[in-house]
Amino acid sequence: MLLPKQGIKGEDVSSAWLQSSIPSTETLNMLYRRTLLVVSISQIFGGAGLAAGVTVGALLAQQMLGTDTFAGLPSALLTLGSAGAALLVGRLSQRLGRRTGLTTGFMLGGLGALGVIIAAVLHSVVLLFLSLLVYGAGSATNLQARYAGTDLANRKQRATAISMTMVFTTFGAVAGPNLVNVMGNFALSIGVPPLAGPFILAAAAYILAGVVLFLLLRPDPLVIARTIEATKQEPGDQGHGGTAEHKENKRGIIVGAAIMVVTQIVMVAVMTMTPVHMNHHGHGLGAVGLVIGFHIGAMYLPSLVTGILVDKLGRTAMAIASGITLLLAGLLAALAPGDSMVLLTAALSLLGLGWNLGLISGTALIVDSTEASTRAKTQGTVDVLIALSGAAGGALSGMIVAGSSFPTLSFAGGILSLVLIPLVIWPRLRT
Repeated sequence: MLLPKQGIKGEDVSSAWLQSSIPSTETLNMLYRRTLLVVSISQIFGGAGLAAGVTVGALLAQQMLGTDTFAGLPSALLTLGSAGAALLVGRLSQRLGRRTGLTTGFMLGGLGALGVIIAAVLHSVVLLFLSLLVYGAGSATNLQARYAGTDLANRKQRATAISMTMVFTTFGAVAGPNLVNVMGNFALSIGVPPLAGPFILAAAAYILAGVVLFLLLRPDPLVIARTIEATKQEPGDQGHGGTAEHKENKRGIIVGAAIMVVTQIVMVAVMTMTPVHMNHHGHGLGAVGLVIGFHIGAMYLPSLVTGILVDKLGRTAMAIASGITLLLAGLLAALAPGDSMVLLTAALSLLGLGWNLGLISGTALIVDSTEASTRAKTQGTVDVLIALSGAAGGALSGMIVAGSSFPTLSFAGGILSLVLIPLVIWPRLRT
């Protein structure tokens, strides 16, 4: 069966077997495992890169602006930048393949991190904000990479594939916040403000992630998936054939996107203001890094188990579990004394776990509801919505805390998460 001439421009189809025939099941399984390994390695570096902005972004802005009111702005700018980058990476992946899209996104993230360092040295707030926008590309790419592992997976493997790439993000994401003091001291030794230190690590990590993908993500998994889809002969394999099925797929995209939007708003809002809240109660950078490290660990480390549960128990059940977990996180964060490291760590860990459950179940729904021919573009568009919702959560979080308190913000986030329950049940009641 010959490879069709149509497809993504710039496809990496240099392998002889791909030029001459559609891969066998054994070859596809080998490529599936290889893709997961390459993406997972890149995610180790990507996780370290995203941790810098999460840990000290708000503190750096607070220091440079001299006020708490706009301390949530770095998170908002980072997530706003990730929205534009999600669209860019999605479109590039659709047109040129995953390798080009993901490599470009990580390289932009590295450049943004370098810009933050220069802004801190020059004490330029304008450059800081512009650099955070570009730095957000790394965060968007880190999330988009989870889709690459699903391109060659069957329906029963998809959530597990998503989870495996996210598990490897844990290694870098947990290490990053716990290197805050080390990188701060290193930055000070070379004449850079200590709070910009973690961004030195972020720049190196994002650039390395891009290099790994550029060199090793061959052949491109999305190109192969599109090729296979285009050459399927059985009517049942052709994708969205009938109107009813098309409606169901559109509904799946809407529900999956909504799950991830709600979880992103709640997680970003509470997480963004936690370092500022802790700073007000006398906690140092080391303590902040520890709490955020546990939080990010809970965002990614449970992924392997989460993926299996999503594949076994279903997307709906795990989305409901996400809402309940986020509610508990919000209540605990609201009630925990500001000087209690144990309770704050527990609250932020639950916050990360709730986000994890929502992201994997929502992502699996998106993959279930799309075809390879349009998948990357749709996924990029969905991630734009996720990023914009995070930007809104980050921007409003500082204003809510300045106008009221951190407990108020946490409680409101917990209540908002309950929206997930009717959100995933309602479509089932209509069928």
